[in-house]
Amino acid sequence: MLQEAKFYEKSSDNDKTVQCRLCSRYCKIPNKSFGFCKSRKNINGELFLYNYPKIASYHKDPIEKKPLYHFIPGSDTFSIGGFGCNFSCLNCQNYMLARNSYEFNNSTKILPETIVKTALSMNCRSISWTYNEPTMYFEFAEKTARIAQQNNIKNIYVSNGYMSEESLHETLKFIDAFNIDLKSMNDEFYHEICGGKLDFVLDNLKTIYNEKNKNKNRKNPDNIQNNNHPHLEITTLLIDDLNTSKDEIESICNFIYYELGSEVPVHFSRFFPMYKLSHKNPTDLKILDLAKEIAIDIGLEYVYLGNVQTDNNSYCPECHELLVSREGFYTSTTQNIKDGHCLNCGHKLNFVLE
Repeated sequence: MLQEAKFYEKSSDNDKTVQCRLCSRYCKIPNKSFGFCKSRKNINGELFLYNYPKIASYHKDPIEKKPLYHFIPGSDTFSIGGFGCNFSCLNCQNYMLARNSYEFNNSTKILPETIVKTALSMNCRSISWTYNEPTMYFEFAEKTARIAQQNNIKNIYVSNGYMSEESLHETLKFIDAFNIDLKSMNDEFYHEICGGKLDFVLDNLKTIYNEKNKNKNRKNPDNIQNNNHPHLEITTLLIDDLNTSKDEIESICNFIYYELGSEVPVHFSRFFPMYKLSHKNPTDLKILDLAKEIAIDIGLEYVYLGNVQTDNNSYCPECHELLVSREGFYTSTTQNIKDGHCLNCGHKLNFVLE
């Protein structure tokens, strides 16, 4: 039996059209049609889920692969991926999942209780909704997260940050950590490359960041376990000639520094030819080095490079003491951190260790 979706409005007319309010596309969906993401269908004026409880894959991953370098470093996460997306990125590395619904693929049915039990059996300390856009799985992720919380398992979104204001408000109640793609600071890039709008992403990033700080001194009447969260990290995939100018990189870093905070970990990742941008070259390594240099000069405290072999250890921004050593996606040691501060100099650090 199909489950009715959350976050939609019925038409006041008699045409049975509905407006989905799950993400910032706000699709108006005619009767007997799917929304853009292909995960929700209008049936006689009501919106139903077509992806619950169907996923594409699950896998045990090091949490650094998300990438999350400051959230329980060295732990494993149980990754869940499904079908559908609210973007149409020309460089999508999971386009066979993102641009199709489960109807055109081999899907796996799995219950929220089974996800949590499997994560526990694999000694995973978190569950990550990843591979495709997790917003499309809001109802599934919410139910799973509530069970996970009862078993001391954290919940993670790896997302494009394109939720609606309404759904993000609810998502913040059960997600402990986000890695959000900030793909560009150019609205034209979002329109032409991703099929979206920049402002919604920027607003959501500010909401997520401000929620963390707002929650620090707020009581928790709903007994929600992530009241001192959410943890936030940001990833930007650098694509030669599209978002790699010095001005563009400075704009990204300035937004994070001035609108969010210098302590937010930032990942600049190397692009490789994929999907409709298969004609592009891999990102020049000099651009990645330049991006890291710009970010550090602006004042960002934790800057990492992805999809490239380099030093991705974590160091204290103040005294440069080694905090977390890594080899690839694997953390070998966590040291010199106590009660959220550097043992060497006392600088306040942005790590979630438990």
